[in-house]
Amino acid sequence: MHISWLGQTCVKLQTKNKKDEDVVVLIDPYKPDTGDFPRSFTPNIGLFSRGQKDAVTLSQNPFVMDTLGEVESKDVMIYALPGDGENIIHKINAEGLNLVHLGKMIKKIDDSKLEKIGVVDILFVPVGGKNEYLEPEAAAQIVAALEPRIVIPMGYQCDTDPKAGSLSDFIKEMGIKPDMTDKKIIIKKKDLPQEETKLMVLEKNY
Repeated sequence: MHISWLGQTCVKLQTKNKKDEDVVVLIDPYKPDTGDFPRSFTPNIGLFSRGQKDAVTLSQNPFVMDTLGEVESKDVMIYALPGDGENIIHKINAEGLNLVHLGKMIKKIDDSKLEKIGVVDILFVPVGGKNEYLEPEAAAQIVAALEPRIVIPMGYQCDTDPKAGSLSDFIKEMGIKPDMTDKKIIIKKKDLPQEETKLMVLEKNY
């Protein structure tokens, strides 16, 4: 599994299906008002946490999901669950990994919704506050409730989101030193930490 963060809540996953073919999953490819961001993508699967308004072009006819439900596409299992307000939470199962993307969540959701998420190996959590994302304290509380093996923050200050809060506030709330900072994470199920939650920071990359 290859994981990249493209700014805001946009995440790119590159996984393998049962035929050993590459499958690219793109989550939240929304056009930013400023900064560097591609005009189009060619994923196999496109997922949207708040509809397709203001999205960039997805070419070559990918499978697209922007509503609640569950579906399997190219051996990737996708569960779209209710978040806060109109926001959708995506749980993705691929290569035996459970990945959860909280979308552009602004406020902490109740425990009953968290329980529906279930086991989380890798959690993408928005941390930039400013009424656009979770405040760092609320983000850390959700991490504590879900107990993922790996936490990857998103939705913090970068060139396409200059008004968002900085990552350092969330790191301070977590009280965990980031395990790595890179433009891409490559991980397999056997690499998951067994005892503790690891914080991995991605540099914006496309």
